[in-house]
Amino acid sequence: MVAFIIITLGLSTTTFAVQKKSKKEKKPLPEGTPVMWRDPGDIATRDLLNGSGGEAAKPDLSQVTMIEKVKTGFSEKYRVRDGAGREWVAKVSREAQSETAAVRLLWAVGYTTELTYLAPTVNIAGTPKGTYENVRFEARSKEVKRFDPWLWESNPFSGKRELQGLKVMMLLVNNWDIKDENNAILHVRNEGGQDELHYIVSDLGATFGKIGGSGPLQKLKRSRNDPEDYAGSKFVNRVSGDRVTFHYGGKEGDIFKDISVADVQWVAGLLSRLTDQQIGDAFRAANYTQDEVTTLTAAVRGRINELVKLTPSQS
Repeated sequence: MVAFIIITLGLSTTTFAVQKKSKKEKKPLPEGTPVMWRDPGDIATRDLLNGSGGEAAKPDLSQVTMIEKVKTGFSEKYRVRDGAGREWVAKVSREAQSETAAVRLLWAVGYTTELTYLAPTVNIAGTPKGTYENVRFEARSKEVKRFDPWLWESNPFSGKRELQGLKVMMLLVNNWDIKDENNAILHVRNEGGQDELHYIVSDLGATFGKIGGSGPLQKLKRSRNDPEDYAGSKFVNRVSGDRVTFHYGGKEGDIFKDISVADVQWVAGLLSRLTDQQIGDAFRAANYTQDEVTTLTAAVRGRINELVKLTPSQS
């Protein structure tokens, strides 16, 4: 009997271990064309106030109800249902504004992104606080399937200009929280009925602040959603031959060591087609004050101009 109990316990432990391991296994990706960037066409006509979904896709705030609390990540988040029955993830922390603006700027130059809006104030029934200010709504459409994160070091775009340009965009918005788990692959069906796999940076909250420096105290030098910190931070360090070194003290800094002047020139050519009105609209969409919009717009324009002027050095 004792032996039977031991064997049974052993089998139960093994079964639990297998079940626990299986939960960590990645879901196999379906068939689809990998897409990270597509030609945005006439960038000067893009609506950065309403973003990729336009006015029509905005959440219906007449009645927003919590479905469940989302327990992952730095920020307080809730899965909610709006007045039209559509589901969203509502982020109610300091990151909501900076993320909304960052998504707008990436979409403006052609990158695939989340469908995101910001509500200046909203009541979310079923939550502890009830009414919140500056809430980011991120769509959770049943037609869009989400899969495990893609890796910065290994993906279908390694060595291609769209990935290199995305790295420059991360530096442009001072995203210091670079890690694989902040990425996602979205399975969508395009207007022509073809399956696509959209490679996106899903969490862009740690942006538009101070990116930090080197050394053990660098974490204390970082900030998020701080227009003055962002405007006062350094961007490009130097050009050595055809390689550009940026001022970066965030996570996974090694991924930024292979950026060439040609990479920078490609994405700078896209960014330079944005008007100041459009850049400002990205921040107006995130409910920044007019003074903050002015500060952030000038800082982004200054960075774009820095990129445009870069040329290979002779040393």
